Amino acid sequence: MGIKDLIPWNNGGREVGIHRGADVNPFLTLHREMNRMFDEVFRGFDLAPFGSGRGLSGLGWPQIDIDETDKEVRITAELPGLEEKDVSLEIANGVLSISGEKKSESEDKARRFSERYYGRFERRIPLEGIDEDKVSAAFKNGVLTITVPKSAEAKNVRRIAINRNG
Repeated sequence: MGIKDLIPWNNGGREVGIHRGADVNPFLTLHREMNRMFDEVFRGFDLAPFGSGRGLSGLGWPQIDIDETDKEVRITAELPGLEEKDVSLEIANGVLSISGEKKSESEDKARRFSERYYGRFERRIPLEGIDEDKVSAAFKNGVLTITVPKSAEAKNVRRIAINRNG
């Protein structure tokens, strides 16, 4: 038995199952072509469709880090290319909403070329046991930092010992 016989798609070592460019099934060809077209459309927005992992994930932008201590929750959002006026923050019923819009235009008159980019985002972060009236935010160098103090009830945490003997 040769190594070619161990390759699962080799169909007995003589022919590869489906040759590129010579698809037999028209539905697979249509499916592949539609995926390629969606990838091309979303690539221009620096977003990958349906979180496919290329570029920035469609559900993951902007990048957000959440750090929690006994006293507060600190949320950091990376928003490169945005200014403070482009970002909106709201908090209601224990849900923090971060939204914004990125606009970019460039023009090269010598080559008669112009490019425009518009993209909106919104992230909602559920928070429990916080003091909504004392939330603060700062924006510096494309990084938004939100500090959410915990309420007095949330600060009372009791540790529970874990027994080894079940």
